[in-house]
Amino acid sequence: MAIFSVYVVNKAGGLIYQYDSYTPRAEVEKTFSFPLDIVLKTHDERVLVSFGQRDGIRVGHAVLSINGVDLNGRCTADGKDVIEYLKDPVNYPVSIRFGRPRLTSNEKLMLASMFHS
Repeated sequence: MAIFSVYVVNKAGGLIYQYDSYTPRAEVEKTFSFPLDIVLKTHDERVLVSFGQRDGIRVGHAVLSINGVDLNGRCTADGKDVIEYLKDPVNYPVSIRFGRPRLTSNEKLMLASMFHS
């Protein structure tokens, strides 16, 4: 049996301490040409795959980087929206790295509060 996370919750239901034993899962990097054959959507300031599984890319994977540059939420390093960047045919071919998104602080708080009854 493996322990992936440890959460310490006080009597009021507040999160006191959390520890994640995060081991990065396999990430997939693929070069795409225009038009993009997967459907992306924005959810909680992340760009996620919503339709079109192929070559190890699954629904729910997040876009982690474009052309080797990590993303800041839903924006590229120079402040452009990722969805708008990928709609422009001038930017292709583009290399996109996909992977499972890490939990945000808010998601960790919600998860920890589910254990408090």
